[in-house]
Amino acid sequence: MAEVVNMPRLSDTMEEGTVAAWHKQIGDKVEEGDLLAEIETDKATMEFEAFQEGVLLHIGVEEGNTAPVDSILAILGEEGEDISSLLNGGGAKPDADESKTDESPKEEEKQTETASTESQTSAKESEGRIKASPLARKLAEDKGVDINAVKGSGEGGRIVKRDIDNYQAPAAESAKPSVNMASAGAPAEGASYEEQTVSQMRKTIARRLSESKFSAPHFYLTLDIDMDQAITARKSINAVAETKISFNDFVIKAAAVALKQHPVINSSWAGDTIRRNHDINIGMAVAVDEGLLVPVIRHADQKGLATINREAKEFAGKARDKKLQPSEWEGNTFTISNLGMFGIEEFTAIINSPDACILAVGGIKQVPVVKDGAVVPGNVMKVTLSCDHRVVDGASGAAFLQTFKGILESPLNMLL
Repeated sequence: MAEVVNMPRLSDTMEEGTVAAWHKQIGDKVEEGDLLAEIETDKATMEFEAFQEGVLLHIGVEEGNTAPVDSILAILGEEGEDISSLLNGGGAKPDADESKTDESPKEEEKQTETASTESQTSAKESEGRIKASPLARKLAEDKGVDINAVKGSGEGGRIVKRDIDNYQAPAAESAKPSVNMASAGAPAEGASYEEQTVSQMRKTIARRLSESKFSAPHFYLTLDIDMDQAITARKSINAVAETKISFNDFVIKAAAVALKQHPVINSSWAGDTIRRNHDINIGMAVAVDEGLLVPVIRHADQKGLATINREAKEFAGKARDKKLQPSEWEGNTFTISNLGMFGIEEFTAIINSPDACILAVGGIKQVPVVKDGAVVPGNVMKVTLSCDHRVVDGASGAAFLQTFKGILESPLNMLL
């Protein structure tokens, strides 16, 4: 009996998936455990294996197309089996017009003939939600079309791409100014520009950071740190070590040691409760082509500089290749964002939920400093702690920074 393979939820924040590649084609025999497709999530491109066996009878999402979680990805069954009942009940599966730019005249004519007035007016489901494909919703938003006014010609009255393309607004409606925010900043006539489709990763970054910025009341604490002794210590370590320790490794280790002494910083807001995390798992923001990924160094307080260095390099490489696994990006309790290598002296970062704090680290700059009453050259690094005021108060944040500063200014303290 034929079975539907749904678009899987491959990460805790995944709402849609994009098919990066199919490894099987219609008519191919599929065994349990075979690599079926590669799915691009909001954080990585992951291999998706079949959990059942059969012949691939239907592909619901073509390569390069996007569909919501739990929509029809594929159908497996016996060769020649009738799958029309599964397709009719598929609900949110992408329609043919989403996976092909041109629709055959015969298919268009057939769908037009079979779409009755009753099915066209049944675009609203019983609970009142509009039945529309993801692509149709996106087009309606971009064009400023009220999707409630569109009659669907898809299965069961579902609104699809061609319905939006062919929709003609009533005169009174078309005279109204569009409230679509996407068109509010339209370029001037004759302007030269290009548009890029928003990736799943960028969509998730936009959503999560907006939620964090506008739901968590941020405040910021900035401190200067004398890095002279850290520079000396790093030179001494790297003179004998097999792997070269970076300043970022020092920062991660110092933060982990400081968090052990200030557990309030290693906490999360949970509505009616505040969660005090016993594990110290530090998220490390890594820049990739489409945004940021945050792999997690677990139990960082229990690891030496060499281990932190090895894991940081490994995770950074995986992040850039989009090969991180969920276990490698989940569970952060504190996050560090370091832009010092780009020459940035100081910046503020948006808290990486569910953490209560994030540390923004600038570059080390040689500046005049006063020591023992004399002005001498010094190496200073600025750090800024962004805090969720629902969890952390100013004094608690300042105390953490003082401990963090003391560790980096006397690096032997991180070995105690």
